[in-house]
Amino acid sequence: MPRSKPDIERVETFLIDLPTIRPHQLAMTTISRQTLMIVRLHMSDGVVGIGEGTTIGGLAYGPESPEGMKLAIDTYFEPILLACDPSRIGQTMTAIGRSVQGNHFAKCAVETALVDALGKRTGLSASTLLGSRHHDRLPVAWTLASGNTQTDIAEAEDMLARRRHNIFKLKIGKGDPRANISHVAAIKRALGDRASVRVDINQAWSVATASSLLPALADAGVDLIEQPIHYRHLKSMARLAAETAIPIMADEALNGPETAFQIASQDAADVFALKIAQSGGLFAGAKVAAIAEAAGIGLYGGTMLEGAVGTIASAHLFATLPKLEWGTELFGPLLLTEEILETPLDYSEFSLGVPDGPGLGIQLNEASVKQFRRDRGERSVHLLKTGS
Repeated sequence: MPRSKPDIERVETFLIDLPTIRPHQLAMTTISRQTLMIVRLHMSDGVVGIGEGTTIGGLAYGPESPEGMKLAIDTYFEPILLACDPSRIGQTMTAIGRSVQGNHFAKCAVETALVDALGKRTGLSASTLLGSRHHDRLPVAWTLASGNTQTDIAEAEDMLARRRHNIFKLKIGKGDPRANISHVAAIKRALGDRASVRVDINQAWSVATASSLLPALADAGVDLIEQPIHYRHLKSMARLAAETAIPIMADEALNGPETAFQIASQDAADVFALKIAQSGGLFAGAKVAAIAEAAGIGLYGGTMLEGAVGTIASAHLFATLPKLEWGTELFGPLLLTEEILETPLDYSEFSLGVPDGPGLGIQLNEASVKQFRRDRGERSVHLLKTGS
């Protein structure tokens, strides 16, 4: 018998624009503002589930953008959600998958909101729903991305002194590769054994450049090399991984369980940068992690520089993984100048605390959300017109 009233009464999506504390440089773009797409599922019993979709630099990183996610959810996801049983998350996401191809980030945002709502309804944390947690705190890396050696060293020293981060990553895909390696080497010499130093090349090098320069990265004291060449070149990734003792990490090459299996079967990476958005959701991310474990591939909890909602959703999944050898990169909220939660996330002792409340265990600060919503001006104009 069809339900007389859908469990999801309303699907709400909106964009939040937040400044960053400094320009964040990557190979493909420089970020000075981050846009979060927030989805809220309003249930008939009063429960509201929240999820987030965020990309790096709009469309500079990949095929989805916050604006595109909003449009896709409003147009194509919403009719399915209004007709679904939200307690059957797998069934709901399968129905969405039949009607919507790709759109991994949008699917992740919606699935996160469904998990949050179910957790709030049952009193269980998201990590419990995802299989129960192994960790209450997760190590968190910080990206040094000013581009200036002395500035980056000072920033790293400050993070160490405050016991906030002792793992540092540098983006070295933009500019002269040898100059970038000298930059990395100087930072590693200054920090010594007090910190791990890693690099992300964001696919910017050719196979020949990567092959010739990997030894220089080893000499610089780098612990991990992320996506040195284009993600499609898996055979060359495998050759690079075989050539160097430094672990090679796949990032852009990972887009769900199918690509994880391809990378594992070709020995094209030593480590996976596990990202829930790129994977297509929390449960798909868990499948990627299972493939890594079966193949003896290390795991690193990656980020799309999400705000607090996407970050803590990732943290709940990462907390369920028995082995997270390379820690996480869940520093996204720390890159933003504004707080959008009632209670800020707990970053201390070189780690992030995973909330243990129902669902995601967080609550949006409605005043802050209202202040930074992109449509706040449109809503004000609408109110004026209505009252005139």
